[in-house]
Amino acid sequence: MMTSTLLVPIASALGGCIAALTYRHQRRVFAWTRRIRRKDETNSEYDKPTEWLADLYKAQCRLTRKPCVADDFAEISQTGNMIEGIADTTEAVRTELRKVVECVKDYVATALPEPDPEAVHIGVQEHRAQLVQAMRQETARGELVRAILAAEKKIKDLRRS
Repeated sequence: MMTSTLLVPIASALGGCIAALTYRHQRRVFAWTRRIRRKDETNSEYDKPTEWLADLYKAQCRLTRKPCVADDFAEISQTGNMIEGIADTTEAVRTELRKVVECVKDYVATALPEPDPEAVHIGVQEHRAQLVQAMRQETARGELVRAILAAEKKIKDLRRS
């Protein structure tokens, strides 16, 4: 008789404790799920800029140490225009993306003039001017690389936090 009078309260208390612990655990799990979902939604905002920055990096790598004319910059110009289009909608990396767009424009502006197919011999002065322009072009490409890497780092840091 004594056992049955003690067994019911002990079982009830144990059931209540298990229910309370389960409730606390489920609240933590749901809070964690909401946090992860918010983080995933935020990270999806950076998918396009990340992809386009990677494309821009690959495109400029193809032109490394190669004097380029305006036609060679078609892919870089297109990717720069796409980044410029979304720079204002991504507030967290707006300044970095604008810097990348500015560097793209500076890099494209250093295009060498189209070679004259009829010119057999290039004068010394013209050759020096082309060399100087090619050096400016390579410097602008280096600035573009730094801007791309800075933007990618900022996006990576934002995704982690």
